[in-house]
Amino acid sequence: MARGKKTTRKSTAKRTAGKATRRQRRSRVPKLSSGLPRTVYAQASPRSIGGLSLFDAGEIISADYAMNFSSETELVMTAARRLQDAGFEVLQLSPITINIAGPPSLYDRVFGTSLIAEERPVIKEQGLEDTATFVEALDTELPGLVDTSTSELADVLEGVALEEPRYFMQNAFAPNKSYWYLDVPGDVSLGMNADKAHRGAITGKGVKVVMTDSGWYKHPFFTQRGYRASPAVLGPGTANPNDDESGHGTAESANIFAVAPDVDFTMVKLSFVNTIGGFNTAVGLSPNIISNSWGSDLRFGPLSAANQAMAAAIALAVANGIIVVFSAGNGHFGFPGQHPDVISAGGVFMEANGNMRASDYSSGFASSIYSGRNVPDVCGLVGMRPRAAYIMLPLQPGDQIDVGSAGGTHPNGDETATNDGWAAISGTSAAAPQLAGVCALIKQACPKLTPAQVRDVLKKTARDVITGSTHPNTGNTATVGPDLATGHGLADANKAVLVAKVRCMRTPIRPIGTTPIGPVPITPVPITPITPTPITPITPITPIPITPIAPITPVGPVILPAPGPTEAGEAEAQTVEEQVGGGALSDEDIEQLEHIITESENDLDL
Repeated sequence: MARGKKTTRKSTAKRTAGKATRRQRRSRVPKLSSGLPRTVYAQASPRSIGGLSLFDAGEIISADYAMNFSSETELVMTAARRLQDAGFEVLQLSPITINIAGPPSLYDRVFGTSLIAEERPVIKEQGLEDTATFVEALDTELPGLVDTSTSELADVLEGVALEEPRYFMQNAFAPNKSYWYLDVPGDVSLGMNADKAHRGAITGKGVKVVMTDSGWYKHPFFTQRGYRASPAVLGPGTANPNDDESGHGTAESANIFAVAPDVDFTMVKLSFVNTIGGFNTAVGLSPNIISNSWGSDLRFGPLSAANQAMAAAIALAVANGIIVVFSAGNGHFGFPGQHPDVISAGGVFMEANGNMRASDYSSGFASSIYSGRNVPDVCGLVGMRPRAAYIMLPLQPGDQIDVGSAGGTHPNGDETATNDGWAAISGTSAAAPQLAGVCALIKQACPKLTPAQVRDVLKKTARDVITGSTHPNTGNTATVGPDLATGHGLADANKAVLVAKVRCMRTPIRPIGTTPIGPVPITPVPITPITPTPITPITPITPIPITPIAPITPVGPVILPAPGPTEAGEAEAQTVEEQVGGGALSDEDIEQLEHIITESENDLDL
């Protein structure tokens, strides 16, 4: 599509199929609601430098093509100022989209649309099947898309994606001490086989991990252990940085520290009706790893406008060397957990005797949206139905989870107080930060590994799980070898670290004639007040000349090491080279060493 062409619709068979899908979905909607939220969050997409609109890209958006959907910096700034002049609050700028907010009437006036509130079926926390309110523009075929082609902003915008509600991938239930559960940090560390890596001085030191969630409370569990945590960063649409009103983010973050106790940790407090803005805030902090324990239930395509924007944000982050971990879901067909560039976290239940089986609380499925994409990749530790009350985790006393879990007996309630600051929760919300912790250990052991290489290490070293089935909604059974229940199995932190060390011994292949792309820069704009003055420019990514996607010519892949190897990482890599006499190994040598590590029943050391 030529850049100047003003359209947000496709006349292809695929779009026709998408239209039919949407009609079918609407026929199942139980009701239409006239009650729109006072503030509608959205992602406005400036015209893409690749020539193809973000909203016409279908399911091809991945790290290989992400730069095609970025926009020229001058155009981003111009579009932001004009949106602000039109009356929108500009909350955040990114290379792909502009996060905006405003009343429904403003969207109607500026873009000539008519927004409605539509009730749709969703799966919420604890696997609750319910409905939620989605904001929709009925004059476009792509769900959640506002057509900008007839507006005064048509020369700078290719479309506006209306944000969608998303939910935690967890269960909020406090423990009864008489039943089997795991403590943090000890039991989770042991279950993920991280203790042996810690004794080898691999603890995640110098690796920057950002988590997007409900917030972070400075619980004594963290402070008395001396964990490295920066103050919480507010994502667009959030407030109260010192509070975690839900408790979910605080609780699940303990899983990261259990596996990688010395990481440099930051929480981005997320608005769950403005998740793309929160994710982009995390990207703007230039981390090595982003952990995300949330998502939505998306069994069939097409992707909505908001999900297209989310997919592009993830792809660009991964293309710039950031490892992105998402929960696979708890009975959900999780999105973004099925995005092809993320590490998708499933669940394995470990019994007191060490036996393992697939968690029937977790999801496992073959994506119908991304061809060949099986979910999950690997697993963390997750409890069983009905409540997955499995890992005792710290949270803010008196928050929603603490209060909501009080009363009753296990498995349908708990026997703790409403303000004790502890609850037993798990789900793939716990698995994602556990895997993020393993990724941190891998990055310390070999800082030069790319996101795809880190995922490969996780899969190659995971412990095979051969019994148990997933949540009935997805209904897959574990077998010998990779399967749709547990992927490649339960992550093994120590073996993953050993293989990462071996891969750092490989003879380096240096690319010729490539220009590194720096970390994706995103400068949040303070939410209140936002004055109609020029927006502070962000430091742009210098675009590399990119062949337009139609006809598709792969760009790259543009995958680089995470920002700035740390001194600790460089020292570790140097130590590895010294252990083999300062030289590098051939691919054949590497394969032989990896085979020894992965096939050994005993834990080795280098």
